[in-house]
Amino acid sequence: MKWNNLPTPCYVVDKEKLVRNLQILNNVEEEAGCKILLAQKCFSMYALYPLIGEYISGATASGLFEARLGFEEMKKENHVFAPAYKAEEFDEITKICDHIIFNSVNQLKKYADKCEGVSIGLRINPEFSTNSEHAIYDPCAPGSRLGTTYDMLVKECGGEDFSEIFDRLDGLHFHTLCEQDSLDLVKTFEAFEKRFGKYLYKMKWLNMGGGHHITREDYHLKELIDLIKYVREKYDVEVYLEPGEAIALNAGYLVTTVEDIVHNGIDTLILDASAACHMPDVLEMPYRPPLMNSGEPDEKKYTYRLSSMTCLAGDIIGDYSFDDEVKIGDRLVFEDMAIYSMVKNNTFNGMCLPSIVVADRFEGECELVKQFGYEDFKGRLS
Repeated sequence: MKWNNLPTPCYVVDKEKLVRNLQILNNVEEEAGCKILLAQKCFSMYALYPLIGEYISGATASGLFEARLGFEEMKKENHVFAPAYKAEEFDEITKICDHIIFNSVNQLKKYADKCEGVSIGLRINPEFSTNSEHAIYDPCAPGSRLGTTYDMLVKECGGEDFSEIFDRLDGLHFHTLCEQDSLDLVKTFEAFEKRFGKYLYKMKWLNMGGGHHITREDYHLKELIDLIKYVREKYDVEVYLEPGEAIALNAGYLVTTVEDIVHNGIDTLILDASAACHMPDVLEMPYRPPLMNSGEPDEKKYTYRLSSMTCLAGDIIGDYSFDDEVKIGDRLVFEDMAIYSMVKNNTFNGMCLPSIVVADRFEGECELVKQFGYEDFKGRLS
């Protein structure tokens, strides 16, 4: 199957580019002596878990269903963190996860005794923000519900001796980054170390979370490796990283067809793909997704606004320009569409979920992994 025979809309994952990312991550594991986990909240295409598992150490989850997916399909180390756990689900979580991270002391006290044979940790909020561009993704913002602060521990323990809590732990966890470089991680660790470094001597592991754009071309790999080596050598702990985007960064596409063109002040292309349904981060963050063979508005001869078949007036993907006039029936290809797309999409307005395809390389042979239909839409409703 070739690209021009694919049903649209469809997500296409380029296996060659995915492997290139995985090789970089595997090199970091080997050079730094750390362990890297797939953050499934970003990329959960489990058809590729066996391949991913050849290069990294396992998966991490944000709740029971992701934990089950990692357990069943990755079959390697299986970690979980959630802001809170449901009592009726926790026994199953302890059976399928080897590492469980708690968000609060309350959750730790409630469930720690049920974690026999499981390595447990506590998420720390180091109260050090480095993400000024996307406040929605800043877990260190004032009032954040994510992680336990130093002052919260002081209040819980009645002073600055946290032994009552930390003696029950195997590890500490912090996650503060979003699409960021290792230089931000170094600054964050320095802030974490000032307050919590002395407690690392009692721990078996430190999990430095996700948001690391390790496979980006301008990422400072040496600084990351040097930091991990420093932590391992000084504190004698295993170091974990949980990237999601880095694993499938720039390795996926969303292929869509132009179904109509509306002329009302600006020429608007009506696509069978939707920002609201198929790439929600376009509206959430917001951002303008890269589109193959296009330019900024008015940069090229023909400028169009790209929208969708939904009835949401604000379902606008963005304005783009092209060298050639776009016609009904043409196909457009959005780039970097493996991450936060399949995991976030929805069937608002009865829009069909995009098919899922694996390509051996861009415009190479394709395999249709899954196609969706009416029953997938109806199955979410009642």
